[in-house]
Amino acid sequence: MGKWSRRAFVSTGLLAGGVLVVGVAIRPGNRAGKVAALIADDGVTVLNVWLKIAPDNTVTAIVPHAEMGQGVHTTLAMMLADEMDADWSLVRMQEAPAHPEYANYALAKGYALGDADFPAWLIDTIDGVFLAATKAIKLQITGGSTSVPTTGMLGMRVAGAAARAMLLQAASDAWQVPVAELRSENSLIVHEASGRSAPFADFAVAAADVSLPPKPRLKDPHQFRIMGTSPPRLDIPAKTDGSARFGIDADVPGMKYATIRAAPVFGSSVVAVDEAVVQDMPGLRKIVNLGDAVAVIADGYWQAKQVLDRLPVEFAPTDHDTTEQGDIFSHFAAVLDAANARDGNKVDFARGDATAALNESAKVIEAEYRVPYLAHAPMEPMNCTAWLHDGKCELWLGTQNPLGFAAEVGDAIGLGVEEVIVHNQYLGGGFGRRAFPDFAIQAGRIAAEVPYPVKLIWSREEDMRHDHYRQASISRFRAALDSGGNPVAWVNQYVDKHDPVEAPHIPYAIGNQLIHYTESRTHVPWGFWRSVDHSLHAFFTESFIDELAHVAGEDPYQFRRKLLQNEPRYRDVLDLAAEKADWSRALPAGWGRGIAIHRSFGTIVANVVEVEVSDGGLRAHRVVCTVDCGFAMHPDGLVAQMESGIVCGLTAALYGEISIRRGAVAQGNFHDYPMLRIDETPTIETHIINGGGRVGGAGEPGTPAIAPALANAIFAATGQRIRELPIRKHDLQRHELESRDTA
Repeated sequence: MGKWSRRAFVSTGLLAGGVLVVGVAIRPGNRAGKVAALIADDGVTVLNVWLKIAPDNTVTAIVPHAEMGQGVHTTLAMMLADEMDADWSLVRMQEAPAHPEYANYALAKGYALGDADFPAWLIDTIDGVFLAATKAIKLQITGGSTSVPTTGMLGMRVAGAAARAMLLQAASDAWQVPVAELRSENSLIVHEASGRSAPFADFAVAAADVSLPPKPRLKDPHQFRIMGTSPPRLDIPAKTDGSARFGIDADVPGMKYATIRAAPVFGSSVVAVDEAVVQDMPGLRKIVNLGDAVAVIADGYWQAKQVLDRLPVEFAPTDHDTTEQGDIFSHFAAVLDAANARDGNKVDFARGDATAALNESAKVIEAEYRVPYLAHAPMEPMNCTAWLHDGKCELWLGTQNPLGFAAEVGDAIGLGVEEVIVHNQYLGGGFGRRAFPDFAIQAGRIAAEVPYPVKLIWSREEDMRHDHYRQASISRFRAALDSGGNPVAWVNQYVDKHDPVEAPHIPYAIGNQLIHYTESRTHVPWGFWRSVDHSLHAFFTESFIDELAHVAGEDPYQFRRKLLQNEPRYRDVLDLAAEKADWSRALPAGWGRGIAIHRSFGTIVANVVEVEVSDGGLRAHRVVCTVDCGFAMHPDGLVAQMESGIVCGLTAALYGEISIRRGAVAQGNFHDYPMLRIDETPTIETHIINGGGRVGGAGEPGTPAIAPALANAIFAATGQRIRELPIRKHDLQRHELESRDTA
């Protein structure tokens, strides 16, 4: 983590209104100057700079990411403050506004190039390319567990180290002593020889004129004072005392309320609206036809909902009006068969000659797995308050991509991105859903029809039935075992590939592998869902490797361990999970223990689950989780994210299913799309390994491994192999141990 050459792009500072602004220049020149006025005493936010120092010696980290419960506002501020040697009690956080100068170049660079190293003379050019690209696509995203590995490592740490160097040089000039005789600590500059010390703020004005070294020195982990600790999160006080503001809390003077009904079948449109039926209903202000949806504006949300419920709306028929969920899975199976027949699969990963190894093997194991569509179902349904006035549009909402939303809403109502002002709030759950701007575009279009602010609130049913869904899929496997029970071939064919590209890949030492896929066409809109493709492929691959262990007659933990001979970090995570779970301890009758391991977003997670199955009922009693994300910046936050991801994954594995009936989503609320409840939640024990290497993410990696660990535990308890989710579809009873191997 002390490797900083490609992150060393801090170049200038600027004094504005008595506050030192440290900017990270992406190309030669002073980008901080373009936005410095935004953090002057008038309180306007700064863009594309990472920190400011106020006369009272407080340091404010400018964070370009949304807070949706993952703790990123705290962790990124910690990373900056530690490199700066700031006193954590004097550190503040300010979320960056939506502006092209705050496009996520660091995220794009880190995602595309990883830890690639470059000579110093190339860094500005490379960063300039990524800044230009992210500006062009209006990217200011929070997602993919990328905030800490990219913005934190490539932005916050570098900016903090650069600010520290500037302040030390300014103090050296002021006190006429060599920089080498000075040190920084707790927001002070200290000169031991003379006994002098002074706060950072005393040197802010002078530091603004200091030329920065091109490569500020970053700390080694043993020098961290704040990183690796768990200070109280900055967002928790407001969330516990009720003062936190979420999008749905927006209250703009004079605003009215709107709610919406979209065409039930995706792709349909409005044919007719009989407004006369509801014209005399109380509170009604206006009915707006959006083409694919109808919105009602009223004095209150309940009034708008009552009008909408009585409003006759006719929608156009589509080619999908008779589509059922079974038809979609039949389509998936057909495209898989057709791709095999014509050798039309797209190769994802290939090594050796898996086909030949299968043909030569005396024992071939086959299995097919299925997963359903999943909705995001955040606690806070989609909402956005919009107000068009004075040639601008203001938006109050919670979004994972403020700049992108500003551009999309602007395009929809004929304004430029600079004319759309996004007031981003806390997100009451996101999980990828709030990266899609459909609800904000609707709010902007509705507000364009009236002279007052409008708060659009989707009903829970609308939120459930017009999501962007995690895809349903089929994944087929064939594997070959040699005479010693060792896997010598692994073939995996699945439907539809999204992100990340490595999700279906396996860490196991199997010499012959062929992972390939084919594409399908459905009318159901796809969206990022927590851990994206990892959420399904971990279930597929870790369930099937468990099947191979059973056929080979080996312990599932030891079988995996043997195949991870070339992956020491995986083995360490797996071993710790087995140790902490007391893997070999006997369980009561009807109980089972399952294990799974998966790497996603740079972080390795293993889960061991203990379940009890009795009279067809299932109870998960205990989950042991081990995690290696390289280095845990905020250990308590990492534990919380593992727990959150596990609960999310258990919910999906046990209950999650969005099904299509007559072309539309059948589910509408939590009675038919249930969540895991507190009394069903197992004891979760999380153990952290700081394994070194590139820092990984935390928000998503806790989810993928829990479903296969649970399914494998059910097999251990009952002999019944779960190959299709959700588990509630299965009648869990004791079975004779089964295997599906063909000679």
